[in-house]
Amino acid sequence: MHSDSTRVRVWDLPTRLFHVFLILCFAGLITTGQMGGDDWMVWHFYLGYATFSLVLFRIVWGFCGGYWSRFAHFLPTPSLVKGYWLALRLGQHPRFVSHNPLGALSVLSMLVLLLAQVFSGLMADDEVSVSGPWSSWVPNQWVEWASEYHTEVGQFLLIGLVALHIVSVLVHRFAKNDDLISPMKHGDKALPANTRASADTWRTRCLALLIWLACAFAVYLCVRLSPL
Repeated sequence: MHSDSTRVRVWDLPTRLFHVFLILCFAGLITTGQMGGDDWMVWHFYLGYATFSLVLFRIVWGFCGGYWSRFAHFLPTPSLVKGYWLALRLGQHPRFVSHNPLGALSVLSMLVLLLAQVFSGLMADDEVSVSGPWSSWVPNQWVEWASEYHTEVGQFLLIGLVALHIVSVLVHRFAKNDDLISPMKHGDKALPANTRASADTWRTRCLALLIWLACAFAVYLCVRLSPL
């Protein structure tokens, strides 16, 4: 840590817990999906619902969470992406408080793909013994599209994006000497003392818990309630 820097809270606890639980759910979904069988698929659905609640939470938290967890403070604009890409081509390695523009694109893409995977799972039907809770009331064509996307397209896009994310983190750590893992573990980064910190108090943590509970209830309604 340089003499003119200090430890600044960048990632609040709710954001960090979101990452941990999402990783666990993702690993569980891949495992249960590959195992197959009715018993494993029950867990696959439960993990899918948990993932749905987490993604909804992260979307809401992106508007009211800690300063650096908000979309407004890391949303990549075309000019930022272009500038960052040109800097990389010139051998420069500009650093950012939160996500760099390409990392931000990865985060947004992950959220979109996770939502697509969840919604396709809700409508999918394997025509044997497993069907999503929405498959009986959406058009058959939708069920076919959803089933094909969920099993043949979506999961591989997500696995590829996760693999790319892991490679990127390792490259930053070992090639650019920029540790992205530790700040996500303990929340702090060594930054100039005047850098704005993310609020991370028990009040904001309780707010996050209430938001996640509301998102979980919304998922329950989506799964259990039939359309009017």
